[in-house]
Amino acid sequence: MDEVTVVVAHSERATLRVGDVFLKVDADQARIDVEVEAMALAPVPTPEVLWRKPPVLAIAAVPGATLGRLGGPSTGSSAAWAAAGAAIRKLHDAPLPPRSGGAGRSIVALAAELDDECELLVTNGLLPAGLVTRNRQVAEAALRPWTPAFTHGDLQIAHVFVDGDEVTGIIDWSEAGQGDALYDLATFTLGHEEHLDDVVAGYGTDVDLDVIHAWWSLRSLLAVRWLTGHGFDPFAPGCEVDVLRSRM
Repeated sequence: MDEVTVVVAHSERATLRVGDVFLKVDADQARIDVEVEAMALAPVPTPEVLWRKPPVLAIAAVPGATLGRLGGPSTGSSAAWAAAGAAIRKLHDAPLPPRSGGAGRSIVALAAELDDECELLVTNGLLPAGLVTRNRQVAEAALRPWTPAFTHGDLQIAHVFVDGDEVTGIIDWSEAGQGDALYDLATFTLGHEEHLDDVVAGYGTDVDLDVIHAWWSLRSLLAVRWLTGHGFDPFAPGCEVDVLRSRM
């Protein structure tokens, strides 16, 4: 009998693996709706939906392995990273999905949340004021007009699978929708700056690196309190706080 492995679990959702099947349990059915819709529309490899019975979605495992994880060593050749960049470009060039996604928040709303979060990080003593101030300055470059693209919205390195130099699957589409393409590129390379050139080469177009750096700072600033409150450690080596320190 296959063992049940807890992939991720917190108060909002949980993902379990049983053999080659992943069971996603989410109290917010809107997120599952977005995920199923996005996987049907995305022109890149996605997991097969096996069945759905709210609040559970069952999907098949995808072949291959990820290129690494945040806070861990990166794996794969330069060609594999470039292939990931090419797959991301294919997604961004696809017809727009019907709704806004996690990468599609308005500049005004994002700036307001960022300012509030920066204040709380300092007043609660989580991060030094100088570190927060510097990264808030860097983050400003992301707060600019952008052309909507079909974005994944949570394109962490652990969500992209490759086999050799071929992308075999992209998982976890609950934040997908119209959004800023550079947010996806920044999320994918967060904590693995050494492979940014490979990804951009595969992406195949001019990319504003200052905006990528800005999204690294912005995403990390917004994540620290949420992560600490949900059982994760943004202070672990190579994770969000180290990303912020790298901008100093």
